Amino acid sequence: MSWIRTIPFDEATGKLRKLYDRVTGPGNNVDNIMMVHSLRPHAMEGHMAMYKNVLHHSANTIPKWFLEVLGVWVSALNKCSYCVEHHYSGLQRLLGDPERSLAIRAAIEAGTPEEAPLDAAQIEAMRYARKLNEAPAELKQQDVEALRKAGWDDGEILEINQVCAYFSYANRTVLGLGCSTDGDILGLSPNNSDDPADWGHR
Repeated sequence: MSWIRTIPFDEATGKLRKLYDRVTGPGNNVDNIMMVHSLRPHAMEGHMAMYKNVLHHSANTIPKWFLEVLGVWVSALNKCSYCVEHHYSGLQRLLGDPERSLAIRAAIEAGTPEEAPLDAAQIEAMRYARKLNEAPAELKQQDVEALRKAGWDDGEILEINQVCAYFSYANRTVLGLGCSTDGDILGLSPNNSDDPADWGHR
C-alpha cells in the first residue's frame, strides 16, 4: 500500500474518521493516495481541498475529461503509474468513447500528444503542460500567449496551470511514499462539482 504506516478505515477516529467518511467509495474504500496522509489528517484535508477545487469544481469551464487528460499526461511524464491508472480510468468514464480514450493513451505513452485525437487548443495545452513539468524555469510569457492564441481564455489558462501543478504534487506524494493501487477502486471521482464538501464517489 505504501512505505509508511497508514491507519485503516476501521481504526480511524476523530478528525481522521470524519475525513475518511467524506472520501470513502464503495465498501468504505479509501484511495491509498488519501490514506497515506492518515498520520497527519490536516495534510489530508489540504490535499482533498486542492484536488476537489482544481479538478472537480463547477466553476471550471474546461471539460472535466480534458482536465483528466492533462493529469494523465503529467503523471506519465513523471512515471507515476498510480495516477496514470486512476485518472485514465476516470478519463474513460467521462469521455464515454473507448476508441478515442485508447488513442489518447497511446499518444501519451509514446510521448507524442500531438498525435492524439485532440483539437489544436488541447494540443497546445499538452505542450504547455510538458514544459511546465520538465522545464518550469524556462517558461516565458510567450508560452501563455501561445495558449491564448490557441483559444484558451485567461481563466482557462489558470485551470490548465493548476491541474498540471496539482498532479506534480500528487505524483510526488505517491512516488515519494510508495503508494500502490492495491485495494483501490480505479476511476472513482466526486460526483457533485457544485459542493466542495460533497465527496460522494461513483
